[in-house]
Amino acid sequence: MKDVVRDVTAWRERGDRVAIATVVAVRRSAPRPPGAKMAVNDRGEVSGMVSGGCVEGAVVEAAADVLGGAAPKLLHFGIADSEAWDVGLPCGGEIDVFVEEYAE
Repeated sequence: MKDVVRDVTAWRERGDRVAIATVVAVRRSAPRPPGAKMAVNDRGEVSGMVSGGCVEGAVVEAAADVLGGAAPKLLHFGIADSEAWDVGLPCGGEIDVFVEEYAE
């Protein structure tokens, strides 16, 4: 979390827009707890993680959409046959991640 705060502060000081992704719920086995954060700026730089690396790409895409003017998004990730090795959690858990633009 401290790295995310430091990076967001630096990015905002140089004028970047930032989206914050926050784990808001977990079910069963999940790599990160509720409250885990990831930040993405409008240059595509990333700080922090919301999973063990298996869903970060999808979260970066959602953050780019939000920074492009889309409404905040609630994303759900779990394991299903179709998503286990694409965008899913092979650990068997589920997480919900809320993505919104950072506003001071």
